[in-house]
Amino acid sequence: MTTLAAALAASDGRAAGPTADEAGAPAVRVRGVRREFAGRAVLAGIDLDIAPGEFVALLGRSGSGKSTLLRILAGLDPDATGHATVPDRNAVVFQDPRLLPWARVLDNVALGLKGKGARAAAGAALAEVGLGGHERAWPATLSGGEAQRAALARALVRSPGLLLLDEPFGALDALTRIRMHTLLRDLCRRHRPAVLLVTHDVDEAILLADRVLVLTDGRLSLDEPVRLAEARHRSDREFGALRARLLAELGVTDDETDGETGEEMSIETDVGAE
Repeated sequence: MTTLAAALAASDGRAAGPTADEAGAPAVRVRGVRREFAGRAVLAGIDLDIAPGEFVALLGRSGSGKSTLLRILAGLDPDATGHATVPDRNAVVFQDPRLLPWARVLDNVALGLKGKGARAAAGAALAEVGLGGHERAWPATLSGGEAQRAALARALVRSPGLLLLDEPFGALDALTRIRMHTLLRDLCRRHRPAVLLVTHDVDEAILLADRVLVLTDGRLSLDEPVRLAEARHRSDREFGALRARLLAELGVTDDETDGETGEEMSIETDVGAE
């Protein structure tokens, strides 16, 4: 088994072998990906395809390896083994917006872009996420939701074939999170990247994704298509049935969710780091 460093260039996730742009090829193809920490297999042989434009959500308890898989696809973990093919361009949005505090918002979005039109493209991306007029603002003046909008603009201005989202709304309040869900759905319909969203929120996964995966003991234990109308409501019977299936796979009963007061059901345990 060869290392993923041979398949992914850590700088930009460039694919080795067939590219994701070939007709009929998946945007992401993962075969036998394995990652061990201190002799424990966090990922024990992952196989996964994501089609161009498909939105996939990945659920699992804390420590199950969700963020580890995302970092591997981003080319940030050279010690994983197996094979992965990803688009030439990918972008990552983390829970922390990771804006440079000494650079204005426009410069944060344009970071690394080249060419005469870079700043104009960054300005257009800010307008697209609802931050037109904030180009010269400092990151410290933005709210949490505004900072994540800027992070989304920075990701999408690069026209990624793969958008990797690592719990990007986990630190936001419930109302802001709802607005961000709407924004993300609209942006993904417009730009059509393949998307992998890592989340603890079962409802968030159902609201956003075309397909929901559950990672258990280092393997994908469930791969469930979301066959719901485009306008999704928690009150729908089909929504509740899918939610129950996902919770059961995560080892959680409906009785254990009765005390939840937020808009989404979050799965948390005390099992180590992601």
